Amino acid sequence: MKNYLLYLLFIASPLLAQTDTTKVKSLNFKIQVVDNQISIGYGLAIGDVDGDKKSDILLADQKEIVWYKNPGDRTSAWKRYVMAANLTPQDNVCIAARDLDGDGRVEVAVGAGWNPAETTDSTQSGAVFYLIRPQDPTQKWEPVRLHHEVTTHRMRWARVGKDNYQLIVVPLHGLGNKNGEGRGVRIWGYEFPKDPRSVWKRQLVDSTMHLTHNFEIWEDGDNGSATGLIIAGKEGGNVFQWRKKKWRPFNDESASNALPLLNKGVDGIGEIRRLNGGTSIATIQPMHGNLLQVESGFYSFQKPRKLVTDKEIDVLTDLFSQGHALVCGDFLGIGSDQIVAGWRNPNAEKKVGVRLFKPKEEGNIEGYSLDDSVRMACEDLQAADLDGDGDLDLIASGRSTLNVLIYWNQLKP
Repeated sequence: MKNYLLYLLFIASPLLAQTDTTKVKSLNFKIQVVDNQISIGYGLAIGDVDGDKKSDILLADQKEIVWYKNPGDRTSAWKRYVMAANLTPQDNVCIAARDLDGDGRVEVAVGAGWNPAETTDSTQSGAVFYLIRPQDPTQKWEPVRLHHEVTTHRMRWARVGKDNYQLIVVPLHGLGNKNGEGRGVRIWGYEFPKDPRSVWKRQLVDSTMHLTHNFEIWEDGDNGSATGLIIAGKEGGNVFQWRKKKWRPFNDESASNALPLLNKGVDGIGEIRRLNGGTSIATIQPMHGNLLQVESGFYSFQKPRKLVTDKEIDVLTDLFSQGHALVCGDFLGIGSDQIVAGWRNPNAEKKVGVRLFKPKEEGNIEGYSLDDSVRMACEDLQAADLDGDGDLDLIASGRSTLNVLIYWNQLKP
């Protein structure tokens, strides 16, 4: 009920500026099927796998880790290669890809052992692997098993120095956690070593949150000097920053004032992303929820830092069923970010899909449909310029629809 009151408050508020919809009327995304025979499609990553200077698509599917080679145009087929298979008896669940050594090819880590109901036995729940690249990346990659917590769930690479990187791994539950209660989730940063087969040093990022779900990394400073994390979970959103060679809570005044607003209203956050330099935060609430919200009143997290004094919550829509994917970026080329969100279960209109929303747009709770039918039950969503034309395309994986799709942005034909 509280969220509907917020919605009614902000839909009628004079603070919501009228926006120019001319650009939105020209919204044009063309769909290409990359694969329509996947098993689940838990997680996506984007990066150049084979060093041809084109971004490829990587997928953590149910039992296989695969990559799809970018053919270099919008119509040709994307060839599929298996990197690893059957890493654990349970499913794979997440993937991280980034060029760490500057050779123009991504390094890849994956999470497996997906068993969210098992929180006490780490031999039956959770797994983290680094995949060592073969000379021919179309062949199988060598998995190196790393330390893990139970219920491994999300991972991303973070820059923490000029030539230093960490793999940030966020489990769903803490050890022995039941019903979102008990010990907190231990979030680790794994230091990328010179020899990936050696022991990886770890640093604890945090152990206070429960039922964490997704997170974002930003790197506004030079050489990893302003790397930060914003993490969604049962308690809402928490912000951490790499300072003085440690992960520390972001304890500056504006963040302290704004975070209670971020955590207010519903029981937890599932998806979380910054937009417009971090002055606002987009969230899907609660976990696997129906609400897409924007919370403003944050620092830009950039230098020089800018204090944002106006703090408010805008409810953009409540039409999702199991909202599970969220990206932000300027897809329309208008100089400010839009939000693209996807959901994976049929909603009240018996639809699944992907929609674009413009923050501060008055009265448009339905957003703009990119794919609003039964074609994409969205499990994960990534944004990248796949064809090098300067605008952002979208890549989605579908859970019950068992597919990977590209939404080619036709902003620049």
